[in-house]
Amino acid sequence: PAPRPGEIHRQPDLARTFRIVAQGGAAAFYRGDLARSIANCVQAKGGYLAVDDLAAHTATWETPIRTRYRDVEILEHPPNGQGLAALLALNIVEGYDLAGMDYFDPARWHLMIEAMRLGMADAAQYVADPALGDVPVAGLLSPAYTSRRRALIQPDRALDIVAPGMPEHKDTVYLTVVDGEGNAVSFINSLYYGFGSGLVVPDTGICLQNRGACFTLEEGHLNALAGGKRPYHTIIPAMALRQGRLWLSFGVMGGFMQPQGHLQVASNLVDYGMDPQAALDAPRFRVDQRGGSRVAIEDGVPLQTRKALAAMGHDLHEEPIFTPGFGSGDIIAREPESGVLWGASDPRKDGCAVGF
Repeated sequence: PAPRPGEIHRQPDLARTFRIVAQGGAAAFYRGDLARSIANCVQAKGGYLAVDDLAAHTATWETPIRTRYRDVEILEHPPNGQGLAALLALNIVEGYDLAGMDYFDPARWHLMIEAMRLGMADAAQYVADPALGDVPVAGLLSPAYTSRRRALIQPDRALDIVAPGMPEHKDTVYLTVVDGEGNAVSFINSLYYGFGSGLVVPDTGICLQNRGACFTLEEGHLNALAGGKRPYHTIIPAMALRQGRLWLSFGVMGGFMQPQGHLQVASNLVDYGMDPQAALDAPRFRVDQRGGSRVAIEDGVPLQTRKALAAMGHDLHEEPIFTPGFGSGDIIAREPESGVLWGASDPRKDGCAVGF
């Protein structure tokens, strides 16, 4: 049974697992008794994970992908992460004077929605494990490709179909820490679905994730299911630099909402000069993960703006403001000259900003 409100929840099996890892390090997890228990659990349920698969696991040190948005350099997690979608959308909207538009101007919301639809469509087509397929990041982020994608946007009408171009859930946890010298950690973790695969390895407290659900079964696709391959991944910690120095360490939880949250929060901060908390509090939209026509929008967006967007052809679905389906973010902003830190946490979830 689920714990009652106020009840102390104890997980002695998981505590014992943590002690084993603390004493034996990564080898104790990937090559010891824990690895055998994990493999046996998966195989007992009809899966194919073997001890050798766990032993072969290695972490990689990745170089962020980046783009310049106005006077800010935005850094995102590279493929197989979906940070590319946020950068694609930022590149597109940089071609418009958003700061010169009223925040709730329907034209502004239309441009942001269409740019995000284009970015999500490209991400769905191209984001995959770069070790096993060529992900054309440079081409997708190139000025020429950005111009071609931007040209598809009609000023007063939603695109009927958003196709990829040809270039030349609630359990996520995000945290960020910045110290007095400007060193920063932007970290995000998730099992993907609620409780991941729903499998708990007996006597270990380990709940197994189900990131394999992000593979496609489309033959020949860059992200097609295959052994020894990393799937399209939704979790994308981010940072932003001003004049080459740390300005933001941030992230937005929420599955395929994450790059969409990055776009909207970054625009709020850069184009409208919002403080970090206001940037998180502002109402949001959410497009389909493959760039489809359905657009969910928080009811904090004025009615006249929503009506105008619907008249442009957007398939709008209103939802209450401050619900988790629109992502949940945390930000630490650093004033480059003084080093003063400003923390903010999204009202759409439990979380807080703490300084000491």
